[in-house]
Amino acid sequence: MSKVRKDIERLKSKPKDFTYDELKKILNNFGFIENNKGKTSGSRVVFENLGINKKIEFHKPHPNNIIKSYQINKILKLLNEWRIL
Repeated sequence: MSKVRKDIERLKSKPKDFTYDELKKILNNFGFIENNKGKTSGSRVVFENLGINKKIEFHKPHPNNIIKSYQINKILKLLNEWRIL
């Protein structure tokens, strides 16, 4: 099993310690590119996939790198609705 596939399976299990870096790697694998919407965006980031014209927006975790459980749920819901997962 590839590293990205293992990360996807880990994301689906909704772990409490899933990192932003792991999520970024998965979304990049599906063609999403990170965009922080300029200098005034604060911690808000957007992952855009121009090929399928879809966006995922959320706040980048801080001060640590751990994604919140509600964000994992939102991302999984969108990826399933778009039939990416």
